[in-house]
Amino acid sequence: MPAESGPEKVVTFLTAASAQRNPCIAAWLRERRGVARLRALTLIVAALLAVPALGQGARTALGVFESWGAFRDAKTARCYAIAAPDSWAGTASVKGYASVGFWPKSRIRQQIYIRLTRERGAGAELRLTVGERRFVLTGNGVHGWAQDARMDAAIVAAMRGGTSLVAESRDAAGRRIADRYALRGAATAIDAAALGCAGLR
Repeated sequence: MPAESGPEKVVTFLTAASAQRNPCIAAWLRERRGVARLRALTLIVAALLAVPALGQGARTALGVFESWGAFRDAKTARCYAIAAPDSWAGTASVKGYASVGFWPKSRIRQQIYIRLTRERGAGAELRLTVGERRFVLTGNGVHGWAQDARMDAAIVAAMRGGTSLVAESRDAAGRRIADRYALRGAATAIDAAALGCAGLR
């Protein structure tokens, strides 16, 4: 058994039957999955703390799905799926996160927002790579959005079939910015956010 294998790799060669026959293996798998889930929850909480609070309404958790979470702010009638990067280049100066937002009162659906872990330099492009698809976002500083609703939809479609999302740019000194997000659970979190705001108008 490889010493550095994660839960996903282990499951590929340890069948459910073998885990059931060997209590030690079953306990080890549960522990590794628990560690992975705790890490995912820590990243989601970090991302959530970075989101500016709008209004005084309570923030309701709609669910945690692998490395993504879904939340609703009833006071401002918005729902969103959110995640923190699982890795980044250099030293982060702010808490980065990626979100897909729904604002029913404004008729905005699945709006992409990226907050970089460092501010990009003036004139530096913000490029988003999802699988084989590449997009150039708009915005400035640490902020990035899709250029229009059509790009939002294309990015979300790519996220549903992808395994990772990478936001890249350069800071004022020319140093690379690269924030990587795992997309496990992203599609389910986006659906939960959409459903959570379905009755809000």
